[in-house]
Amino acid sequence: MPSVNYLAIGWPALVAVLALGYLLGSIPFGLLLTRMAGLGDLRSIGSGNIGATNVLRTGNKKLAAVTLLLDALKATAAAVIAQAIFGQNAGLLAGFAAFIGHLFPIWLGFKGGKGVATYIGTLLGVAPLMVLVFAVAWLSVAFITRYSSLSALIATLVIPVVLWILGVEEAALVTAAMTAITFWRHRPNIERLIAGTESKIGQKG
Repeated sequence: MPSVNYLAIGWPALVAVLALGYLLGSIPFGLLLTRMAGLGDLRSIGSGNIGATNVLRTGNKKLAAVTLLLDALKATAAAVIAQAIFGQNAGLLAGFAAFIGHLFPIWLGFKGGKGVATYIGTLLGVAPLMVLVFAVAWLSVAFITRYSSLSALIATLVIPVVLWILGVEEAALVTAAMTAITFWRHRPNIERLIAGTESKIGQKG
């Protein structure tokens, strides 16, 4: 995978790319879908998060799966559109902006999701092979520990390391920033992991 300077696209294009990514990323699919399904305000359920994990707490697995897919694809769409209009350099930046938009949507008082789905969606748009790396890392940790949150965190750690080894320094730095933000958003999960109170995959209650 060749090294690409993702930041060298010019200021007008940069502003357009970031705006496009943020606006697409800030679409709260979980909130919209649960309302359309007559399940009320997702923010009043469980953790109050707008992501697929909290949608799952409504008991609707299909709706949670659709939310996960759409939250990923909005970042993919941002990356693909940006690349088509502004060139290859713009894709990762648009995906990063979509990631930020999902975490801090302006429409919801900047209170959004945790970002794992949009992280994966960004990878799908700019470096599809990294999705396979993410999946292998996630499944490996999940098989050993049965902690979904830990699996996601470790997978996000692996991605920038692999990108750096492959010589894609700019992408490695941007995904490292996404990883750091993902860890920050998962602070409650990390605290529960340390305390041994985090729920395991398949565990009820």
